[in-house]
Amino acid sequence: MKTADFDYELPPELIAQAPAAVRDECRLLVLHRIDGRLEDRIFRDVIDYLHPGDLLVANETRVLPARLLGAKRGTGGAAEVFLLREAAGPEPRTNQLAFWEVLVRPGKRLKPASGAVVDFADACGQVVLSAEIVDWASGAQKGERLARLTTQLPSLDEALHAVGTTPLPPYIKDYAGDAEMYQTVYAKRESSAAAPTAGLHFTPQLIERCQKKGIGWETVELEVGLDTFRVVDEENAEDHAMHTERYTVPEHTVRAIERTKEAGGRVIAVGTTSVRSLESAWDAQAGRIQPTERAATSLFLLPGSTFHVVDALITNFHVPRSTLMMLVSAFSSRDQIMAAYAHAITERYRMLSFGDAMLIV
Repeated sequence: MKTADFDYELPPELIAQAPAAVRDECRLLVLHRIDGRLEDRIFRDVIDYLHPGDLLVANETRVLPARLLGAKRGTGGAAEVFLLREAAGPEPRTNQLAFWEVLVRPGKRLKPASGAVVDFADACGQVVLSAEIVDWASGAQKGERLARLTTQLPSLDEALHAVGTTPLPPYIKDYAGDAEMYQTVYAKRESSAAAPTAGLHFTPQLIERCQKKGIGWETVELEVGLDTFRVVDEENAEDHAMHTERYTVPEHTVRAIERTKEAGGRVIAVGTTSVRSLESAWDAQAGRIQPTERAATSLFLLPGSTFHVVDALITNFHVPRSTLMMLVSAFSSRDQIMAAYAHAITERYRMLSFGDAMLIV
């Protein structure tokens, strides 16, 4: 299939630059797969489409303060280091030393193994974190490098929170609002470079209302990477090399899914990252989902893929020509998704990470 089949014209003015003032008051487009019918609702109305005995599964990862702005040691030139994922290195990890795969700017001045070091100062002007660019990252895709992070503070976590900022997608410009609006209300361990944005619309009150209705709530964790924002460059979608991410599906979530299925309920994934976690944990040989702990997945869901676990999906509107457009087309159909997106654009829905939501049932 052609990558162009998942392209659409996205008006720039519809790319949301800030979240809804109240999380669950954004708009919700409901797509019924059985007949392609569309409904325009408000997100908190999602509860009307959930039944007692259903189970919501959300990605509880939290976004790291992964964007580090500093100065190159020796020259004082401005430099940026963006943390992607922690990696193995030639030295053991300690509270004050770790290796990370990173992106850097300017790349030409921060070459691996050249002795290049970037220092990061806190609000008082004290250098509390340093990054030495020691090598190319494993595979060295898209200029990624391996950095040796060190601090004199008690922990790297403390240093990162002193100098790092929460990264936003590249299409969100000059957002000056509350950074917590780019975190879900149920986020826990910091492990992602980007938010699982479908979950941004939930409030504690909405989750409580769902639970009182008899709808279960469980979580997984997928460490979201920047590749989620990238478009597919290959002409043929099947030629795309899917990025790898780490995911965890706890034992209690697996058991809740099994109970839900046995009782005739539905598993509703909150976001595409939850879909990838749940479907990656499916053991075809055993014919069941299995618990996993930080396993690697490069699952690429295209039209024609089989979904073994997920029965319905809450998601946002996605970048044209992206793997996420292909995933939602696989879950519904390409024709239904393209019709839904055309409707959303006509009705002036707000698109992408800070935008409105979609429920596919």
